[in-house]
Amino acid sequence: MKQPPAAPPDARGLRIAVLRARFNDRVVDGLLAGARQALDEAGARPEDVTVVDVPGAFELPLAAQAAARSKRFDAVVALGAVIRGETDHYEHIAREAASGLARVARDCALPVAFGVLTVGEEGQALTRSAPGPENKGAEAARAAVAMVHVLRRMAETTEAQRRRGRKGSRRSGQAAGRKGGRPR
Repeated sequence: MKQPPAAPPDARGLRIAVLRARFNDRVVDGLLAGARQALDEAGARPEDVTVVDVPGAFELPLAAQAAARSKRFDAVVALGAVIRGETDHYEHIAREAASGLARVARDCALPVAFGVLTVGEEGQALTRSAPGPENKGAEAARAAVAMVHVLRRMAETTEAQRRRGRKGSRRSGQAAGRKGGRPR
């Protein structure tokens, strides 16, 4: 059985947008409850969590892009459920939701967590949205918060390296400027 990390990431002070696709309400409401619980356990204040309803999973990427571009949020959690039907509509919606959300995360450099269930039947979706440790809405919320910290650490490391590199280049330039000397 898969298990989440032992300690939840720290969400104190983070502003999180939670996008809820209204299609398959019963399932998505369970995902939302799991996400809210995970964010609460991680220390997020209710006023720092904004829930926005969108019509369905296909609309999640555009809403995520709007949230990211607003600069109001540290992360986005996208919740939805795409359940296979009798036609290939399922494949198109699932593919576009996944690729669209991934693109928003990359293009906007903002964590966008994929909490969209793509399942063969409603029973599978209900299992994955039920209260408990395997709730996929909770997993998505924890992943979004964790990625905020990952990106911040990477930015801090990059900035520190950049500052060290500037200092080092000044020394190299001085050594290269000596008469008759070669750069070291």
